[in-house]
Amino acid sequence: MKETIMATARPMVQARGYNSLSFRELATAVGIKSASIHYYFPTKDDLGAALARRYTDDFLLYLNELLDTKQGWKTCIASYADVFRNTLLRENRMCLGGILAAERPELALEVRSEVERYTTMIVEWLTKVVALGHPKIEAEAAQRWAFGIFAAIEGAQLVARGCDDVTVFDKTLEAYRSAGLLPALPA
Repeated sequence: MKETIMATARPMVQARGYNSLSFRELATAVGIKSASIHYYFPTKDDLGAALARRYTDDFLLYLNELLDTKQGWKTCIASYADVFRNTLLRENRMCLGGILAAERPELALEVRSEVERYTTMIVEWLTKVVALGHPKIEAEAAQRWAFGIFAAIEGAQLVARGCDDVTVFDKTLEAYRSAGLLPALPA
């Protein structure tokens, strides 16, 4: 039941934000009483932290599989960006890490901590990928570039969502490629 609750809550948060998540509405969607949600997640913040932690872990598992299968750095970056694009295609949803970050001032410490972990872990992965494509790059430069990629793609998704138009995401990423922030698409 805990997994079902999390699987139901995640798209709700991605579509409408964390602050709009209601245990009553979640319970109805799952088909249980809201008191039963509290059995698994005593507070909304417990659920929020668990959602963010799982999202980060699942996303990193996918991303690390890209590296493990010896994908080139350009393919890794393109596949990373595709996750954000595909999320938009699912009812104009947002990356869970991004939507939680937008609500950061209102988040409890345990949720905020997981959002910060998400950012740190994804930027670390992107730093590895940048270094893979540029073996002679200095570590600090690779990290700055990785953070730029992270912020650019999260931002492109946010703007595209606000326009309710995935082509805005595509055009923005193409502009990033032209400017050199993102590598050209792999052949």
